[in-house]
Amino acid sequence: MATIPTERSPDSSVAFLRDGYRFVGRRCDRHGTDIFQARLLLEPTICLRGRSAAELFYDPERFVRAGAMPKRAQRTLTGRGGVQGLDGAEHADRKAMFMSIMTPAAIRQLGQLFDDEWRARVPAWEAGGPVVLYDEIARMLTRAVCAWAGVPLADSEVHRRTAELHAMIEGPAALGLQHWRGRWGRRRGERWIGQVVERERAGTLPAPEGSALRVIAEHRDDRGRLLPRRIAAVELLNVLRPTVAVDRFVVFAALALHDHPAWRQRVRESDEATESFVQEVRRYYPFFPVAAARVRRPFDWQGHHFPRGRRVLLDLYGTNHHPALWPEPERFRPERFTGWRGDPFALVPQGGGGHLTGHRCAGEWITIELMKRAVTNLTTTMRYDVPPQNLALSLRAMPALPPSGFLITNVRRTA
Repeated sequence: MATIPTERSPDSSVAFLRDGYRFVGRRCDRHGTDIFQARLLLEPTICLRGRSAAELFYDPERFVRAGAMPKRAQRTLTGRGGVQGLDGAEHADRKAMFMSIMTPAAIRQLGQLFDDEWRARVPAWEAGGPVVLYDEIARMLTRAVCAWAGVPLADSEVHRRTAELHAMIEGPAALGLQHWRGRWGRRRGERWIGQVVERERAGTLPAPEGSALRVIAEHRDDRGRLLPRRIAAVELLNVLRPTVAVDRFVVFAALALHDHPAWRQRVRESDEATESFVQEVRRYYPFFPVAAARVRRPFDWQGHHFPRGRRVLLDLYGTNHHPALWPEPERFRPERFTGWRGDPFALVPQGGGGHLTGHRCAGEWITIELMKRAVTNLTTTMRYDVPPQNLALSLRAMPALPPSGFLITNVRRTA
């Protein structure tokens, strides 16, 4: 039995925060393997990357999610009791609830709401000064997804609710005040959405048939029980929060168009080129760094032993940049996706495996739809200038974002 290479440090948590998205990959390169072990948060943890590792990681017979995610992430990003931490029949039931919301028609409806928000903002951008794209897209996505989900949102609330959702997203890997902002954002968000759920259940807030609010508020488990109010709030936030997080992907798309201007014309001319461009943005730029699970029962894999209960991290960023999967992985090359038929264990920016029953993000199709709409708006609906600014991406920051938020000026309508 081969010994898993092990980091010498008594704990690598600080190194994880220091190296960010490259923590796993750098150590895999150093050990000359796609597996190693380190202590993280004082706990032995096996780290993996690559396609075969992803296929292993999403095997429900070998791994569970219960107790895998650090509590600091549950208290900020995901909430406690949500679908991400469930297994077996309970996970299957909850995942089916989410997937019932993600119909092609519903996804197109959300895309159209986002389009409408974008076009409504362009005149103000024309008349005003510099525009921070990240801030604008975030508020547009908050408005669009709340309208789509059946969650009432007054204009006066948009800034505050967007800030709360951002705080949840930015909290897990943050230290000090920023982490506590994530906790506060989580508490306020769950209180807000819990009240919305109660109003829907009481009949004072009728929600449209098939809307996320109605589906989640009225969902019953296999015993016929409604979800507890707090759990329903967590799950509805699991629709709102990831949708708002697409604002980063939109900024990455704008950054890619700026760095690779030849693609502006290509995406204008071809839906296939737009699809390839969006997929390469998702592969190339940093989004989720890792996913976590625990070993269900002891097993051996490729000569390595995995003991029961051991925490395992799959390097999502590293798998998306693995040279065995992606030739010239550090080059932005959308043409690599021309004619691509998909591989659920190779392209894993939002997790791997199947959508319907596995732990792959239920909102991945929404992400792709919103990104395609954004690319069309950035190349067809308007023109703009990109002034000098700091657009460098630090892979130490999780989640990553250009410091400027992508500033644009001199916006002009074209359609």
